[in-house]
Amino acid sequence: MKNNSTHPHPYVGMWVTEDGYIRHELLPNGRYDEARGDRESAYQGSYTITGDYIEYLDDTGFTADGEFRDGVLYHAGMVLYREE
Repeated sequence: MKNNSTHPHPYVGMWVTEDGYIRHELLPNGRYDEARGDRESAYQGSYTITGDYIEYLDDTGFTADGEFRDGVLYHAGMVLYREE
């Protein structure tokens, strides 16, 4: 993923589960911040996007991946929707 502040990647932004409990903010600098319930910044790290595939690398070394399909992010058994 190329990072450019004037033209961010189309998947940059906030992604949330239907109940709002989990919130992934994909930042334009290739970093992410995940909140869970009342716990802000529960997980942070970097991500890369290739096509519709996303790979996460948590700051603790944990890795995960996901896929964007039809405007929905499928990640680690979760379904996240773009928050507008």
